[in-house]
Order: sequence, then structure tokens, then C-alpha cells
Amino acid sequence: MGTEVKRKSKMPQIGEAVFSIIYLVFGFVSGIVMLSLSANRYHIFLYGIMTLILAGGDSFHLVPRIINALKDKFEKYNFWAGLGLAVSSVTMTIFYLVLYKVWEALYPDKSTSSILVALLFICAGIRIALCFFPQNKWTTGGNPTWGIIRNAPFVVVGIIVVILFAMAHNFAMVAAIIISFACYIPVVLWAKKNPKIGMLMMPKTMAYMWIIIMGLHLL
Repeated sequence: MGTEVKRKSKMPQIGEAVFSIIYLVFGFVSGIVMLSLSANRYHIFLYGIMTLILAGGDSFHLVPRIINALKDKFEKYNFWAGLGLAVSSVTMTIFYLVLYKVWEALYPDKSTSSILVALLFICAGIRIALCFFPQNKWTTGGNPTWGIIRNAPFVVVGIIVVILFAMAHNFAMVAAIIISFACYIPVVLWAKKNPKIGMLMMPKTMAYMWIIIMGLHLL
């Protein structure tokens, strides 16, 4: 059960719900299209899998938020949305590992340090492990301190992937990843004190939609 408060206006939540529905439908449809048209193109197949991981993971916390937006009362701390956020935190990390494999498939002529790749997987593993600690308090409003702790290795993962795509001169991907993290980090740091900062999750999501569009362009 969540902590309920009377809603003054449903419009912001309805707007968020509509945007989330568009994003999820776009993600699932794009992923299925890429898989169905991948044929023997391994990079397209990986991109389709990556897109479905992104949309599937995000649906765990967005669907409860969409349902919550349609209620007469707003649940400040929703159990299912919190649990879904935990799931999406794990799947988002996996998303970047698959994105690394996409980089490998797209640029077989590019080589990188084995230490850098090892650091990528180690930081991803640490981040996933940290997501399972009860101190995160996923279902009871979250723990800002642990939000910083678990996202520190995630930022390293993002930096490494940015470096790899910069090496391949794919600056559109570099820009999309940087935008997503630039919008995500302030939410982690300050959204508890200033909930309006949470609005940055919308441009963050649009950056991921841009990444999906890049995959569709490969078709």
C-alpha cells in the first residue's frame, strides 16, 4: 500500500502517463521490428534485444505509475512502482552491456583496452549487486544516500560506453548517452528535496528514444 494524498490536479500525471505509454509502445514495437528484420545481421538482432530490454525493464515501474495517474488519489509511495524501479535499475545496466556488444558488432575493426572492458563489466556487476541491498528501500520511498552509492558505478559504465562510441566517431550516440546521464544525475541527487527536478526524466527518456531511432536507421 502507498501513502495516499488528495490530488489537486490530474493533468500533470495524465500527461506523464500519456508520454510513458507512447514511449513503451514505441520501444516494444521498435524492438520487435528490429528482431523481425534482423535476418543475418547480428548488430540489428542485438539492437532489437537491447531495445526490448529497455522497454521491458522500464514497463515494470512505468505501468504502475500509469495506473496510479488514473486514480482519484495520488500514492506518494507506491509499492509496485518502487519494486519496478528496482527491476528497471537492473535492466538498464544490462542495456548498457548489450550496447557495448552492439558497439563490438558495428565496429569490428575497432579495438579497445581489455582493462577498459573489464572495468565496464565489473562496474555493471557492482551496480546490479547494489540494487539488491535492502538499504535502497525501493518500496518505501527510497534512500537518497544509496541512490548515490548504486549509481556511482553506473556513471562509470556510461562514461566507458561514451568513450567507446567516441572512438568510433559515432557522436550522435555519444550525445544521446551524455544527455540521458545529464538529466538522470540531478534527479538522483536532488529530486527528493525538489520533486520538480523529476521532470528531467522526460528528456532522459527522449534521449533513449533517440538511441532506439538510431537502431531503426540501421535497417
